[in-house]
Amino acid sequence: MPNNVKYDKILNALETLLGGRNLQTISVSEIAQTAGIGKGSIYYYFPSKEAIFEALVERSYEKPLETAKELAAQTGISPFTRMAMIFQACRSSSSLFLNQQPEPAQSNVQERALLHQKYMNHLIAELKPTLTEIICQGIADGEIHFDYPAALAEIVLIVLTVKLDNSLVPSSIEDTEDTLLGLISLLEKGTGNPVGSLNFLMSHTPAATQE
Repeated sequence: MPNNVKYDKILNALETLLGGRNLQTISVSEIAQTAGIGKGSIYYYFPSKEAIFEALVERSYEKPLETAKELAAQTGISPFTRMAMIFQACRSSSSLFLNQQPEPAQSNVQERALLHQKYMNHLIAELKPTLTEIICQGIADGEIHFDYPAALAEIVLIVLTVKLDNSLVPSSIEDTEDTLLGLISLLEKGTGNPVGSLNFLMSHTPAATQE
């Protein structure tokens, strides 16, 4: 089993370097130096710099993704309640990522946006099977009526990650709320639920939690 202390030092070092640099200009030697370990140790854990970055992405979303997967297994809870919790996981994970990152220099804004997009792509890819499973359970129980559960899961996650994150496509609270209300309306119509029955999902949006 890998030495978790060294493994985390490597990830922490790359995260620190990314605060003021773009990934392409960071060398494995610099990562090793920042981590305080030998360059050879890097290759014991990772085959490349890109692999270190992928591991950093996975670590950043580890907790919310674990929570989401646990929710999928709780068949005694309404699928829509679990979906609402998934919404919250999306919001929390994006907030966690943003809070961990230092403010980029103006010259590095584009690079940070590209890195951020990779984080969001990872979140969608990881949560899609979980949300699809929840939707399929709802279909089996007769609570959801929809022919394309995987497509529905992907659509929902794309909207949520972009709108709740609010950095790739910045929006006002009102615009975000309108988009999410539209998503809820589509969910109600597409799943055969009465109008307004899923409005409780809005309790997990930034607009509803704004002080």
